[in-house]
Amino acid sequence: MHKVNKKTVAEHLVDYLERRNVKHIFGLCGHTNIAVLSALSESKIEFVTVRHEQIASHAADAYARVTKEPSVVLSHLSPGLTNCATGVANAALDCIPMVVIAGDVPTHYYGKHPHQEVNLHSDASQWEIYKPFVKRAWRVDSAELFAEIMEKAFQLAQSGQPGPVLVNVPMDIFSKEISSYSFDRLKKNNRKLRSPSIDINTANEIIDLLMQADKPIAYVGGGILLANASDELKAFVEHLSLPVAHSLMGKGAIPDNHQLLMGMSGFWGTELVNRNCLNADVIFAIGTRFKEADCSSWYSGYTFNIPDSKIIHIDIEASEIGRNYPTEIGVISDAKQALKLLLEIAKKKCPNGLKRDAKIEEISTFKKQFKQANQKMEQSNAFPMMPERILADLRTAMPEDAIITTDVGWNKNGVGQQFDINIPGSILTPGGFATMGFGPSGAIGAKMAAPEKVVISLVGDGGFGQNPSVLATAVENQLGIVWIVMNNNAFGTIAGLQKAHYGLTYGTTFQGSASKPENNPDYAAIARAYGAQGIHISSAEELLPALFHAIESKLPTLINVPMINNPTPTTGHWNILDIYSPDKNVSHVAT
Repeated sequence: MHKVNKKTVAEHLVDYLERRNVKHIFGLCGHTNIAVLSALSESKIEFVTVRHEQIASHAADAYARVTKEPSVVLSHLSPGLTNCATGVANAALDCIPMVVIAGDVPTHYYGKHPHQEVNLHSDASQWEIYKPFVKRAWRVDSAELFAEIMEKAFQLAQSGQPGPVLVNVPMDIFSKEISSYSFDRLKKNNRKLRSPSIDINTANEIIDLLMQADKPIAYVGGGILLANASDELKAFVEHLSLPVAHSLMGKGAIPDNHQLLMGMSGFWGTELVNRNCLNADVIFAIGTRFKEADCSSWYSGYTFNIPDSKIIHIDIEASEIGRNYPTEIGVISDAKQALKLLLEIAKKKCPNGLKRDAKIEEISTFKKQFKQANQKMEQSNAFPMMPERILADLRTAMPEDAIITTDVGWNKNGVGQQFDINIPGSILTPGGFATMGFGPSGAIGAKMAAPEKVVISLVGDGGFGQNPSVLATAVENQLGIVWIVMNNNAFGTIAGLQKAHYGLTYGTTFQGSASKPENNPDYAAIARAYGAQGIHISSAEELLPALFHAIESKLPTLINVPMINNPTPTTGHWNILDIYSPDKNVSHVAT
């Protein structure tokens, strides 16, 4: 006979999360979720409180990227849930597993418009706000069904194409006392579903096509990192000597210093990558969605010439295959499982592997020339600083295994193109949603997930200004994060775009000067006000010593670096350029 163990739903929830080995929950308090917070006070799970819910969802996003497990966010109702929404949507578009638990109005007040209820089109309908971007949104209307919903939520968040889910809980259900039976019956359930793999006949067909190709390439995306398949990818491309191009989200899928790695494709891609993608007769695409910026807005002649190039496309999500390009062979499979079997077949068909020495030499020569072309900027003592010099000094100061979070602008695009990432998974970037403010908050989650690692956030002044209260969370939790604010006193990338096409920067730049903090938010002083270290760079020569000091101190540190926003060089294309300036070859300019 089952032993009855009565507790509140909130207490059962905490027990359940402990059994799932959840170590951190990110969120912010409200009157609808304090029952859960009270239960957490007695738990080994640490609640990471923030000053704005968007920080919580971005931190949880990065946390899941580092741990490879679903993260958990606890939110208040209505404004708490909408504040949280941007970070959840960012996670959704980058396929990051997350379980969002939100409080709601009491069930017995549905439709009466109690405090903060969303009910303009239907009663108690705040959960519907998330429906366009989460994998599933549940509103819990029965305490007895809560355990089952939580189990489904975790399972769905991490299966197939991963992503966030929402579990919306009225506050009276959190406080209702029920037996443990509905939770106990789940204890023996599996924690994670097995992922599908490729079949042997298809694997043979793929290897035959690749071996017969004259100019094959591998094109990889963030799905490699989500599947933790970097080692398998490296072994496979080495055996068949496949040159590798990657999407923005595929940055770091294999080390940038690998002899077969060409770099990032598309609008911010280099001539080497875009040329090889254009000329490929067979493209082995895995874990990528062929997104717009990575494919030069799908215009032929810039990055891909498809259907002239045949595509082998492997992805865990069927709807991604054939979405933007016709596919020769489309396979629904986990990337890790597929690569294991493909390598096994390749070794049987070609025991000694293939050699493409000329292609390896071509890649090596281009990388050396590209590095030399940037050398003047990387060594420039100009002030405000060149972005290339900032990245070069950071590369000198940081350990190889440091985790970097980027934001939006030069710190994302320039890093994707020019900054070597040699440890897979050590760069966290907002891709599909390209959310300004991800980088500073994501650093919180990354450091929580890997406290032994150096964590550095590269962010523009526009991005850091979104949520500077990340500093409070870092100081309170003694997180030795280094924020490098690449400060050009503007929303730099957009300002450069507007200036190129319209000859002005109205609404895209800020008052004052980045090199004169008295005329601009003094971010170093703001950091010190929060209790962190704040350093303002006044000359190019000051940055490298400041970076060494910040990393060695192991204290939360913000370094404000005045910068000129040079356009990231590219041979790719973006459709918006045609919209703003039809029939003209116009891109971005420096700001």
